Amino acid sequence: MRTFRYNFSIAYADTDAGGIVYHGRYIEIAERARMQMMRGIKLPAGDMGFVVRELSIKYMHPMHLADDIVIETEIINVGGASMDLQQKFVHDGIICAIMNITVVYIGADMRAKRIPNTVATHLDSTKEEGND
Repeated sequence: MRTFRYNFSIAYADTDAGGIVYHGRYIEIAERARMQMMRGIKLPAGDMGFVVRELSIKYMHPMHLADDIVIETEIINVGGASMDLQQKFVHDGIICAIMNITVVYIGADMRAKRIPNTVATHLDSTKEEGND
C-alpha cells in the first residue's frame, strides 16, 4: 500500500515541562496526518465517515521541542466497513513511535456500514506526499 507523508514541527504546546512531546499529543498529531490523507473525500449525504475503534502506540524514542518530524501513514488493510492503518513518527530517519489504528466507517445512524466505492477509490489514489 502507499505511504502518505505529513510534515510537522513540534511546538512548545506539544511538549511537557522537560521539552519532550507529551504522550497524548501523538494521538492529536496522528489525527492531523490522517485528516490530511483523507482531504478531498466527498462523503455521501448524511454519512459521518471514519471513527477510531481501536488504537495502540509503541513509544521508542522521545521527540523534542522544535523537532521537524514526518508522520508516515500506511493503509494496511481495507475491509468492508473498516480500515487498519499504521502511522510512524519519524525524526531524522529514526522511528520514534508507531501507532496502529482501526477506523470504522459509519453512516448517519451512527452504525457501521460498508465503505462507499467513492471513498474507497479516493483512498486508492491517495497522494504519496503531504505537507502541513
